Amino acid sequence: MLNLVLFGPPGAGKGTQAKFLEQRYQLRQLSTGDMLRSAIAKQTPLGVEAKGYMNRGELVPDEKVVGVISECLDEYRDAKGFIFDGFPRTTVQAVQLDRMLAERGERIEGMLLLNVPNDELLKRLMLRGRESGRADDQDESIILNRIKVYEDQTKPVADFYSAQGKLWVIEGVGAVSEITARLEAVIDTLLK
Repeated sequence: MLNLVLFGPPGAGKGTQAKFLEQRYQLRQLSTGDMLRSAIAKQTPLGVEAKGYMNRGELVPDEKVVGVISECLDEYRDAKGFIFDGFPRTTVQAVQLDRMLAERGERIEGMLLLNVPNDELLKRLMLRGRESGRADDQDESIILNRIKVYEDQTKPVADFYSAQGKLWVIEGVGAVSEITARLEAVIDTLLK
C-alpha cells in the first residue's frame, strides 16, 4: 500500500495534483478541505462548526479532522493507498495519522511538499475565488491569515516527516504538467 501526504500552503495546487496522482497510481485521495466543505454544504453538525473556523481562515480542531480521516480509512479499507491532501495540518494530527496507519499495518511512505512563493499563492487563490465563488478565496485578509496559519501551525509538520527521512520538496511553480512530472518522479523513486 502506498500512502502519501501531499503538502503545501493554501493555493499550492494540492487538489489539482492529487487528482492526477490518484488516477496514475490508483490511490484514493482524502481531501479534508473537500470533506469539510461537503459537510458545510449539507449543514451537518461538523459542517456548521467547521464553517466558522474556515471563514476566519483558521484550522478546524484536530479531534474533528482526525475523526473524519479515521472514518474514511475504515470506509476504504480495500484502497491501494491514500493521498492525504490537507491532512495532517498539525504535528498532533501527524502523530495520530501515524498511529492510525500503524494499527492497520501501514505507514506514510513520503510527504511531498509543494514549494510556492507567497505572492504566487495570493495570486492563485484570488483567481480561484473569482472562478469558484469560494468565499475564503475572495478576501485578501483571510487568504493572508490562512498563509500565516500555514507558516505558524502547519509547516512544522514537514519537520516531523523530515525527521523520519520522508520529506520531499517539489518546486510547485510552472505548468501543471511540469509539476505533475516532478511529483511522479519522486513517487516512482518511492515505489522502487
